[in-house]
Amino acid sequence: MRVALAINVALLAATVAGGILAHSLALLADGGHLLSDVAAIGIALVVARLASIAPTAARTYGLQRSEVLGALLNGIGLVVISALIVFEAIARLSDPPDVAGAGVLALGLVGLAGNVAATAVLWTGEREDLNLEGVLRHSFGDALSSLGVVVAGVIVLATGWDPADPLASILIAALIAASSWKLLKEPLDVLLEAAPRGMDVREVGEALASDPDVVEVHDLHVWTVTSGFPALSAHIVVCRGCGRDAVRRRLERLLDDRYDIRHTTLQVVRGVAHGELLQVERP
Repeated sequence: MRVALAINVALLAATVAGGILAHSLALLADGGHLLSDVAAIGIALVVARLASIAPTAARTYGLQRSEVLGALLNGIGLVVISALIVFEAIARLSDPPDVAGAGVLALGLVGLAGNVAATAVLWTGEREDLNLEGVLRHSFGDALSSLGVVVAGVIVLATGWDPADPLASILIAALIAASSWKLLKEPLDVLLEAAPRGMDVREVGEALASDPDVVEVHDLHVWTVTSGFPALSAHIVVCRGCGRDAVRRRLERLLDDRYDIRHTTLQVVRGVAHGELLQVERP
């Protein structure tokens, strides 16, 4: 992320200066996205540090969910940037200024090369981390933005049709907004304690209940503490003659091996002997 930050700061300075000199909204839109990238990477670096702080008696998980909040802030930032770009583009369509097509094309190519390099560096990181994923999506969106700038520069240079610049800006804004969807949905799912993406909670419950000594599984909850940290809690009723600790260890091993869930809280109580009516005996 530090390498990507350095690349984006350099591109931001060049793109904003070029956008002002070339009267190009497409370049300024790309610069706006680059500005959001610089902010996104800054947030990501700060929350990565916060997430590494050790748990305390008041915050037993530490500040691990700060990564989720950082990803959510980045998603909201993308939506705001795209709305501002569309607003300005619509205003320019009615009276497009003269655009220096050659300058737009040159800076678009520079931006495209820089954004591809930053995206390639980020791609090698831990993709399960929502924080890094947010920065990566910003960077990928920037690469698409730069491609739109290149297209606008080619059209203006070849035809002299200045409205191509604000139209390219609207396309860039649409791409930015589309890339924000995952950054809004996944952090909200984590904060609302939804089941981890791709996990069927009913299937997990049936797997637990398939143990020969388990009579009933209820109050089953599966959620995500932060990226790559699923957690589970459940009440397990076992037959009266069974060893509760042995059953619990088997179930914990099953959850680890099959579903990669290591943080579990299983309340195991004895119920009935095989063939008897259920009468739960509290430990």
